[in-house]
Amino acid sequence: MNDPIRVLVVDDQALLRGSFRALLDNEPGFTVVGEAATGVEAVALALELRPDVVLMDVRMPEMDGIEATRRIRALEEANGTPRTPIVALTANAFGEDRDACLAAGMDAFLVKPLDRERLGEILSAANRQPLAA
Repeated sequence: MNDPIRVLVVDDQALLRGSFRALLDNEPGFTVVGEAATGVEAVALALELRPDVVLMDVRMPEMDGIEATRRIRALEEANGTPRTPIVALTANAFGEDRDACLAAGMDAFLVKPLDRERLGEILSAANRQPLAA
């Protein structure tokens, strides 16, 4: 059996973080290795935990997901570490939102509420670059 895909869940709403954790804990092949409520926490945990994939809320106080992604990418480059797939999570389904996420260095884009099947497809593709946007 393959090692489970290690997921960092980032969302400013505790209820949603818990929902993502419950969803992933009930799916074989995935494990949630950490949770963050802000972009600042996300940057620190992404570098500390080195998850296989980050589920990143786009709109958060303190530092949004787009800025957190830019910082993660800059630190990966500066440290010479492999690129961690980052999946945008947002309630905004507009093309310009998707474009902004991808331009910041995110690898895929999911609209909330999440399609469970689509989430599974994207997470399963985490170790096979590039992810399908």
